[in-house]
Amino acid sequence: MERESLGTFLKIRRARVRPADVGLRTFGSSRRVPGLRREELAQLAGMSTGYYTRLEQDQAGTASGQVLDALARVLQLDPTETIHLHNLARRPTSARLIRSRPERPHHRVLALLGSMADTTPAVVLGRRGDVLAWNRTGHALLAEQLDFDAPHDPARRPSIPRMFFLDPHTRDLYRNWAELSRVHVAYLRLTAGRYPTDARLAELIGELMMRSDVFASLWTTGDVADCTVGTQQLQHPTVGRLTVNYQVWLQPDSTDHRLEVYTPDDPASADALRLLASQTLPAQLDATTLANR
Repeated sequence: MERESLGTFLKIRRARVRPADVGLRTFGSSRRVPGLRREELAQLAGMSTGYYTRLEQDQAGTASGQVLDALARVLQLDPTETIHLHNLARRPTSARLIRSRPERPHHRVLALLGSMADTTPAVVLGRRGDVLAWNRTGHALLAEQLDFDAPHDPARRPSIPRMFFLDPHTRDLYRNWAELSRVHVAYLRLTAGRYPTDARLAELIGELMMRSDVFASLWTTGDVADCTVGTQQLQHPTVGRLTVNYQVWLQPDSTDHRLEVYTPDDPASADALRLLASQTLPAQLDATTLANR
């Protein structure tokens, strides 16, 4: 897949800004573009049309922070989108993709995960959304159809983005799948801007573009978002209907990794999580018994 460039992102976001959004009057004239014209954006951002055109064509070299902030202001980007704009501008145009070693969760992250009661589902996610570790209830909540030990083997690790867009079991799990799908795509775009030379990440995005029409359609919107808190409405195959809130704990020792924790949104969902946790207890007791023999 061709990596997103600064010029591509600028064109996508320019098309989303209507003249009225920035105080321009069109006097009923016909317009061939849905958003701002290049010369309009350049004037509002305080630069020449020629320079802005070269930015969209990825031929202007490195843009200054002042220029990028001016563009972000006119394009009405939020703080996360502005960070993405800066990330794209810093990326060397000739940078080669690098295939890094499989990720390993930091031992402090695993210690924190192990210290949490199994009544609280939790998952450790890597840079690309791979499951690096999970507790019993986290596994039962999100992917009870998969082997609990799969995250231990890099070749078998569940990929949350792949599951979300390509696995029918996962799609059936989420009642608010359409809402969450937009979040997944927007976060992957932010991640791709942070790690432009990650070959595995580029391959993941390329695979999803080819195999999921929904993903491909959402990718063209240019949405960018961080994914730190939110709500998941589930129809779980074992405990039925429940709603959980997720929050992400970023890890200072491994900034690529995220500990995602799920808590109930209402009393009925709390009961469902307790039931789910109780069903994982026999497996835990069996493992402890075998270990003590």
